[in-house]
Amino acid sequence: MRNNAPRRAQALLGFVLFALTAALMALFQSPAAAAPAESNGGVRIMPLGDSITDGFNVPGGYRVNLWQHLASGGYAVDFVGSQFNGPPELGDHDHQGHSGWRIDQLRSNIDGWLAASDPRTIMLQIGTNDVNQNYDVANAPARLSGLIDRILQQKPQVQLFVATITPESSPDLEARVRTFNAALPGIVNSKGPQVHLVDMYSALTVADLADGVHPNAGGYAKMAGVWYNALRSVPASLVPLAAPAQDTPDDERSSAPAELATAS
Repeated sequence: MRNNAPRRAQALLGFVLFALTAALMALFQSPAAAAPAESNGGVRIMPLGDSITDGFNVPGGYRVNLWQHLASGGYAVDFVGSQFNGPPELGDHDHQGHSGWRIDQLRSNIDGWLAASDPRTIMLQIGTNDVNQNYDVANAPARLSGLIDRILQQKPQVQLFVATITPESSPDLEARVRTFNAALPGIVNSKGPQVHLVDMYSALTVADLADGVHPNAGGYAKMAGVWYNALRSVPASLVPLAAPAQDTPDDERSSAPAELATAS
């Protein structure tokens, strides 16, 4: 009986070589497309917070309408952060919102995020999960104060907007929300001219909530308007830094008190 093993091996080798050649030809003829650049080359803005920043219930959350406001207003911005989500109408999907996270969890990671993203402006809203998880609520304002301090230590020229947290439908949770928010003006006013309080609580009602905690589409749209007006109220927040921090003389830095930015 004739031994066909060498012939089979030769045929198998030929098939493998053919498949490899075809794959290489396809690779060179159809190179992978580069990911499109979402930024239009403007100021680096970090949306920072929890699931409301991420956009729970409504993908992209307030970031969708905020991006559209900024684009139609002629502002060139680059949303930055390690997270990425949202619909096509959101022109830049990067953010730093983490569902379920508390103040202490942001604090544990903030150094790396700031180093990687190098934001000029930060929009911070955090504390809802401290309230909802009943996590040492009495000391939540102090934790927020520490987070703000760390951000300013790492990025001394940043423009930092700190928003009050939004209402909740549960009476018990709502009482905690109000207590937490009441501490924010004093904290923000103690941090210097680059930290700005944003009154987000007053812009929404429980009718703007999808589930008693997270905004619905209308609520997120209201938030976008508040953020947009807050950013525009501090023109420096929408302009990239022109020079390193050490090149800015101390006597040229503003000493005005922190302002409260609200929706018009």
